[in-house]
This record gives sequence, structure tokens and C-alpha cells, in this order.
Amino acid sequence: MDNEIKLSPLVFRLLPWVAAIAFLMQTLDTSILNTALPAIAKDLRESPLNMQSAVISYALTLALFIPVSGFLSDRFGTRFIFVSAVFLFTLGSLLCALSDSLLFLDISRVIQGVGGAMMVPVSRLVLIKSFKRSDFLAALNTSTIPGLIGPVIGPVIGGYLVEMVTWHWIFLINLPIGIIGMIVGWKYMPNIKGQRLKFDYFGFLCIVITFISATLSLEFLSHGEDSSLSLILAITCVLFLFIYKWYASRVATPLFPLSLFATRTFKLGILGNLFSRLGISGVPFLIPLLLQVAFGYSAIFAGIMLIPMALGSLIMKTFVPRILRRFGYRQVLIVNTILAGILIITLSQVSPATSTLILCPLLFCIGSINSLQFTSMNSITLADLTTEQTSSGNSLMAVNQQLAISFGIAFGAVLIRLIGIHTTTIHAFQMAFIILGIETIISSIVFAALHKQDGRNLTTHEHKR
Repeated sequence: MDNEIKLSPLVFRLLPWVAAIAFLMQTLDTSILNTALPAIAKDLRESPLNMQSAVISYALTLALFIPVSGFLSDRFGTRFIFVSAVFLFTLGSLLCALSDSLLFLDISRVIQGVGGAMMVPVSRLVLIKSFKRSDFLAALNTSTIPGLIGPVIGPVIGGYLVEMVTWHWIFLINLPIGIIGMIVGWKYMPNIKGQRLKFDYFGFLCIVITFISATLSLEFLSHGEDSSLSLILAITCVLFLFIYKWYASRVATPLFPLSLFATRTFKLGILGNLFSRLGISGVPFLIPLLLQVAFGYSAIFAGIMLIPMALGSLIMKTFVPRILRRFGYRQVLIVNTILAGILIITLSQVSPATSTLILCPLLFCIGSINSLQFTSMNSITLADLTTEQTSSGNSLMAVNQQLAISFGIAFGAVLIRLIGIHTTTIHAFQMAFIILGIETIISSIVFAALHKQDGRNLTTHEHKR
């Protein structure tokens, strides 16, 4: 591309760091919020156990707008969309800090999510189009380093700000980073445009209605709303899913081609991702609440306790390729999914009397197992797609991940709500962990359908989550 020829050496050096700013903002925001939820709930006069909507609204918005990012960058240019995305994320952060109700906070998180959905995909798209294949991996690694640090420092920063200042600063901290991101992005981000393809508006509308109705169905159930409303929303979800399937089979370029599911490893990867994350994704949301709401620990202590999970995830990434080469995808995913479920069930035995010498290694193991799980699932999902299918397959996988996170958090919240009606808060958490663990173990059945040789073509390459 001529964009590549015109880029100066300075821009080549700075581009990965521009992308790194976006990645840092997204991962820091995701990891910093969970420890602050009880403090936010108190200020907004809400129950801490009803705060999952602040997390779900962001994750769901990411899922909905990720497919739009490529279309908008092709039409308006990568620089314009990237700077606009950082602006929306920064604006959303400011509005979150100004929130005086849970509804206002949820709306602000949606604005944040629109920006977050485009920041990282667009910055990665620029790296793909600007760097030669031989230089791309190094550029991508540079852009992801700050993002990997975010989950390690985020919970501690969140706990510290809540205890020492106010919860508002967990959002205000994004403002200077966002301003720097906009300035650097406008100055150094190339405005690359692509072929203007027709966007599948009807398909997008069907997907939006499907996702939102499914999430709201669980959300209303978790708040103890009229169960008939939850049922209507669940039926709406299924209905529009079938409408999309019917529609996508009759148009030339649907948002997500059904032909993707003709690839067995893709279909199993998507299903495995969805069902295993249904149990796994609720854990990072529930642990800070368990420590603060049920056990009465401080936000700082809860944040520190999440560090072992992040470190375990970070360290495991270096061992994933060797593990997959040695045992293969099928065996790793079956055994690892079962281990993940067992570790989640083990959390049900944690009590205020549990020593940190036991809790820290347990959380480290959970972080390690989760890292292996996510990396393995993601890579096997894309393993056998053709070159023409990779873009839409990768987009659908990213959407599926965020949707699974939303469902996992909502499912965990529903369990706490329903069980908590009849028992103590601590026992509700314990039973929730047992159910989430059992669900995770059962989801290993999906990976049993993989063949022994599946993914062998990938085991000589580096794997990234």
C-alpha cells in the first residue's frame, strides 16, 4: 500500500506504542473496576451484588461494536476512527466518574464500550497494514506489553484509589492517558482507508437484538424482576437467532457467514469458548465481591489478592506452545477445562479464616489454567479457516468472547441472587462457585469432539491470547 511507503522511520517506531496506549486503557479499565464495585455501590445506594450491569454493559457493547470497527476504518480512515474511539472512551470515563446513579453509570459504560470496541482492533489493523510480515510480530509484541501489565497493576490501583481517594479516580485516571492517546494518534497514526464494502445492516440489527435480549433476560432474572419478562426476552433472543440464520443463508455477504460453521474446529472452538467461559468468566467478578462483601476485607486487600491470578496468566503464556506441542489440543482442552472447574469448586472452601499462603497459590493456579484455556481455545478456533474466512472468523470469535464474558458475569450474579434469598451471603458465594465449577467441567464434553490431530499445524508457531 502507498500508506506503507510514506510512513517515516519515526512513525514506524512510534506506531506500536500508539497501539499500546489503546491496549493499556482497555485492560487497565477492565481489571481496575471489579475491586471498586462495592465502594461504587455504596455511593450509588445500590447493593454490591447488583453491580454486575456496570461490567456487563461494557462487555456487551464491545461484542456489538467490534464488527463495525473494520467497516468504519475502511470508510473514514484509521486515524479518524482511532482518535474518535479514544475520545469516546475518554468521554465515557469522565461520565462514569460523574455518575450519580447505576443507570447513569451503565449508560456511561456503554459510551466507553463503543470507544473500546474500536481502539484496539483499529490500532492492530494499522500494524498489520503498515509492517512487513517479518516485522509484524515484534510490533505486535511491543503493543501488547503494557496491556499485559494492566491486569497485574489494575486491581491494586483500583483498591488504592478507593481506599485513599474516592472510586471516581478509577475512571479519571483514564483522562490523561486518553488525551495523550488522541494527540499521539492524530499526529502519528496513518489514515489508511480500505475497500468500501457494503455493510450488513440487517444482519447487524439481528445480532444486536439477539445479544441484548439474551443479556437482559439474565439481568432481569438476577435482579428478581418478573420472570415472565425474562422468558419473553429469552424467546426473542432465540427467534432473532433463527431469523439471522435464515437471512444469512440467503445473502451473498452476511455479517458472519454461516460457512464458517462448516469448519469443524471453528464450530467446536466457538461452542467451547462460550460454554467454558460461562463458568470461568464469573470468577474474576465474584472474587473481589466475596473478599469485600462476604469476608469484610478492604478494597486494597482484594486488589492485592487478584495479582496472583494476573501473574499466573502472564507466566503461563510462555509455556503454552510447549504444552500444546507435547499433548495436543484435544487432550489439553479436555484436561484443562476439567482442572479449571475443579479449581473453581475449590474456591467454595475459602473462608475468612483461609490463610493467604493457601489463597494466593490457588488464585495463581486459576490464572495459569485460565490463560492456557483461553489461548488454546482461541487458536484452535481459527486453525482450519481459509485465508478468506480468517477476518470474519476472527471477528466472530472476538464477539463470542465478549458475549461469553457478559453471560458468565450475569450467570454468576443470578446464582448469588437466587441462592442468597434462602441462605447467608457467604454460603451463596460457596454454592455459586460449586455450580460454576460443575458447569465448567461439563463444558469439556465439547472439546471431546475434537480429533487427536486437530491443531497440529499450529504447534510450531507462537500462540497469543
